[in-house]
Amino acid sequence: MSKNFAQLCLVSSLAMLSSASVSAQTPAAAPAAAAPAASCPAILKQSFKRLQDEAPQDLCQYAGKVVLVVNTASYCGFTSQYEGLEAMYAKYGSKGLVVLGFPSNDFGQQEPGSSKEIADFCFNTYGVKFPMFAKSIVSGKEPNPLYVNLIKATGKTPAWNFHKYLIDRKGNVVESFGSKVTPTDKQLVSAVEKALAM
Repeated sequence: MSKNFAQLCLVSSLAMLSSASVSAQTPAAAPAAAAPAASCPAILKQSFKRLQDEAPQDLCQYAGKVVLVVNTASYCGFTSQYEGLEAMYAKYGSKGLVVLGFPSNDFGQQEPGSSKEIADFCFNTYGVKFPMFAKSIVSGKEPNPLYVNLIKATGKTPAWNFHKYLIDRKGNVVESFGSKVTPTDKQLVSAVEKALAM
């Protein structure tokens, strides 16, 4: 009798352990599904080589952000705008702004250097931390694919270095600013803040 009782206890204990194990493995409720990632607008469906190491970068990583696209040069009268662009990126980055720099030698041979030389200059001289891409063409007959779309959307082609295009969170090109419009200009700052608030 005691032997049967012991066996009965053992079977009962095993059943309880099995039940507890199943309960531990089965959550009470399935976790809520993660929110879908922001879909990539057509204008950002591009890939460019990063300036520092030429690693391919998909611009879709900036989907859902306000994007300020700027064609840059190291030896231009407007080169000091790097400082203001970096300050703007530092100030508004946490709110959703990203500045994208596209070095170009389109205007007066003002960006003759290699990718490494440009990257070193930008960081060492102005502490640039916003994303920069390998040197490319931004005007004329064969601008890079992003600039083809920016020019088409605004009807404005960069006439010189540090021309700026503003893209909202939905991928709409909302404004274009000439080289003389500095990063601290009220017109540009107001447009950026308005886009961030949407």
